[in-house]
Amino acid sequence: MAEKRRKFDPEFREGAVRIVTETGKTIAEVAEDLGINETTLASWVSRARRSGTAPAGGSDELERLRRENAQLKRDNKELVMERDVLKRCMVLWVK
Repeated sequence: MAEKRRKFDPEFREGAVRIVTETGKTIAEVAEDLGINETTLASWVSRARRSGTAPAGGSDELERLRRENAQLKRDNKELVMERDVLKRCMVLWVK
């Protein structure tokens, strides 16, 4: 015998989408916590993002972190070059 499909009211759907977008938890974690199917929640989140009713997963924070990561990579590259130059200078100075 087939299972009866569960119906979720709009408030529940909005709340679930809000949990995903505001807390930073993954869709899988939230779906497990709420006892719903992961693909169901993923479709709700996708639909909300397409319609513009939900933020794109904290895109401002994500963009800030990407910029910070790029800056840190540039800084690291520069520091590695400076370290290599200092190593060469020390070798020449010791001799």
